[in-house]
Amino acid sequence: MSTLSQIKEKWEQTTLKRALERAPERRQRFETSSGIPIERVYTPDDVDLDYVRDLGFPGQYPFTRGVQPTMYRGRLWTMRQYAGYATAEESNRRYRYLLEQGQTGLSVAFDLPTQMGYDADHPLAEGEVGKVGVSVSSLADMEVLLEGIPLDKVSISMTINAPASVLLAMVVAVAKKQGVSPDRLRGTVQNDILKEYVARGTYIFPPKPSLRLTVDLFRYCARHIPRWNTISISGYHMREAGCTAVQEVAFTLANAIEYVQAAVDAGLDVDDFAGRLSFFFNAHSNFFEEIAKFRAARRMWARIMRERFKAKKPRSWQLRFHTQTAGSTLTAQQVDNNVVRVTLQALAAVLGGTQSLHTNSKDEALSLPTEASVQLALRTQQIIAYESGVADVVDPLAGSYFVEHLTDEIEKRAQAYLEKIEEMGGALQAIERGYIQQEIQKAAYQAQQAVESGDRVIVGVNRFVIEEDLPSEVLHVDERVQAEQVRRLQEVRSTRDNAKVAELLARLEEAARDPNEEMMPLFVACAEHYATLGEICGVLRRVFGEYQPETWV
Repeated sequence: MSTLSQIKEKWEQTTLKRALERAPERRQRFETSSGIPIERVYTPDDVDLDYVRDLGFPGQYPFTRGVQPTMYRGRLWTMRQYAGYATAEESNRRYRYLLEQGQTGLSVAFDLPTQMGYDADHPLAEGEVGKVGVSVSSLADMEVLLEGIPLDKVSISMTINAPASVLLAMVVAVAKKQGVSPDRLRGTVQNDILKEYVARGTYIFPPKPSLRLTVDLFRYCARHIPRWNTISISGYHMREAGCTAVQEVAFTLANAIEYVQAAVDAGLDVDDFAGRLSFFFNAHSNFFEEIAKFRAARRMWARIMRERFKAKKPRSWQLRFHTQTAGSTLTAQQVDNNVVRVTLQALAAVLGGTQSLHTNSKDEALSLPTEASVQLALRTQQIIAYESGVADVVDPLAGSYFVEHLTDEIEKRAQAYLEKIEEMGGALQAIERGYIQQEIQKAAYQAQQAVESGDRVIVGVNRFVIEEDLPSEVLHVDERVQAEQVRRLQEVRSTRDNAKVAELLARLEEAARDPNEEMMPLFVACAEHYATLGEICGVLRRVFGEYQPETWV
């Protein structure tokens, strides 16, 4: 009886050899976007797979095949379109429209001043109010933003990091006004400050006090908002900055380890908060690599939590994640091509087992998306969910020699990064030394070189180019938005109890100066009395200072 390797060798000498003589392959070397070599065919010899150890069944350790036993046969992923612009009124209208179109969760985008902890009337907010997200300066804005949205029925995801605790406090205050108890709130706050130092830049405070705020939010939510995901540890923005799929897994998990260790060091029991950690990944166009990436990340996190942190609850071992399709792959040229890109990326996320999904709109390389393009992006998810059949079976690509090989290879390469980061003293030390930033910059440079040389084809950009006019139907934010926001802010300051606000801000400053004090209850009290985001963050700036990044050569 011939062995499989002997049969393969015979195939190579006969069938394959004749085919290559007639027509050579397109190029000499094939590889994924992470540089993982791709063989022309995979067999069982390419996979060292112990089913129980490496795969298991869905809903069981190591969760390679998914975190729920029935996955989408039980409930589809949350369809969560990221939206927010201009005023709270404008964004509220967009949210209601999306819910009417079948969206099942909200995802709030904030403008840059809000992300940086500035009110709409701050000099540094000039020209940026409402441009890349909604402007929220006080509880008055949050009340309008969430008006008519039942917070006990609709989950809310908020992309906010440095001032995450303050924005969550505003949501809690709105819920109380709606008569919704905080323990019934469902949602996620991004709250991932480490990746801001690496890739995104909307940090305010230095890393150590920022980690204190993160842990403080963990503690508060465990006690008062148990259904809320306290962090969304994000590889998405590092991938947008240019890292590879392997680096996305490695650097995201390295940051996650840092957060868990900080919480444990602060005295929290790992099983009291680990079940509410969530993750946020990118879905790029290298279809099989992306699917394998999600599977590898789940398996790695399960092992990290059980073996390193000794978590005992199965929920603490689960990596639950939101996915967004890759904004950096969208092109201004031939914008309709973006519909195809987004469809492939969304399908990879679903086949990889995501818990929620945002599909980018085709016109986002030009401007904030129009209602029509947002509807099309949502319809893309709905067609995958209801017409493709891929949601009818759990982890349908398990057992594929190629997918299992890629899953193993991504895990091996990501683990090598984790070990190197651990040798440096952890993610925070690696960030402070500039290691993670430099690795991402190198990967981004190499990827851009491949595009410019033509080795990496971008349809409509460096091949299959046509002459065209840019679309005229793009969304424009009215320049009067800032004036309206400033007017509302002045009204808030003139009608609130300013003596009470001053008292609460003074108490907040005392608490911030004492590392043993909890701040989240004071954030809620300040929000309820209409202290503004800028006033609260101003107190913290005085106490903690502002982060000034190192310059690496």
